[in-house]
Amino acid sequence: MTHARTLASALVLLAMSGVASAQQRPLVTEDPETIGAGRVLLEAGFTAERDVFFPVSGLTGNRLVVPTIGVSIGLSSIAEVQIDGSPYQRLSISERRAAPLDDLVDVDGSSTSDVEDIVLATKIRLVPEAARRPALGLRFATQLPNASNESGLGTDLANFFASLLIAKTVQSIRVVGNAGVAILGDPTSGVPEQNDLFTYGLSVARALTTEGEIVAEVNGRWNTANGQADPGSENRAQMRFGGRYTRGPVRVDAGLLLGLTSRDPDVGLTAGLTWVFNAFRVP
Repeated sequence: MTHARTLASALVLLAMSGVASAQQRPLVTEDPETIGAGRVLLEAGFTAERDVFFPVSGLTGNRLVVPTIGVSIGLSSIAEVQIDGSPYQRLSISERRAAPLDDLVDVDGSSTSDVEDIVLATKIRLVPEAARRPALGLRFATQLPNASNESGLGTDLANFFASLLIAKTVQSIRVVGNAGVAILGDPTSGVPEQNDLFTYGLSVARALTTEGEIVAEVNGRWNTANGQADPGSENRAQMRFGGRYTRGPVRVDAGLLLGLTSRDPDVGLTAGLTWVFNAFRVP
């Protein structure tokens, strides 16, 4: 009930917030607008989270991901490819619980580290925004199994995501929504199996000046299977609040992360830098 009230309060705050063309950091809800033909977007930053739980390995602790890196390349006016991940994540272990793959974890000390799983994605804008019509788009993504189960931070399985993207700007407010599916491999099963989840996101960005804006979102996933979810496929939900400041092609951002379920980090902080530039000409 506490989590439900928190989620409801967050949605009310989002609706009351009073623009960004293509939302990026510190949000994770995807805007259907692309960065433009021949343009490249580079992101770099860090994320720190407290009380992160890995249900497959049973590890719990405080996680630091640095640097978080994102690259988006505009293939045309309506399509872009994205690469996101980090070469380093570190978990300061505070607790070890019994878990399906805890016997595979090869960690003796009070911390463990590994690379982060890389996500390769394609985003396509289907319908441009008009006065009485929102923008629509699609995004398809594959999460590669770069982090190993020996470190306790990975599952050694690839995952697939597909989302419908929608956005509309009203005066200084831009509202973005995502709805889709996640197909996750099940590392705890002795035979090949998968878990199908519903994914969602709702974000709001409000411009305060021509350079500064405040942002907020609720983003998560919901397991559609009956009964208890398999480890690693539980319901997840998170709120983000933050701000962005843009000067020319460069933008800085910072955000606060709040977990809404017992499987999410209690609290977290993220900050970073984004640079967009013209890189090549599309024939």
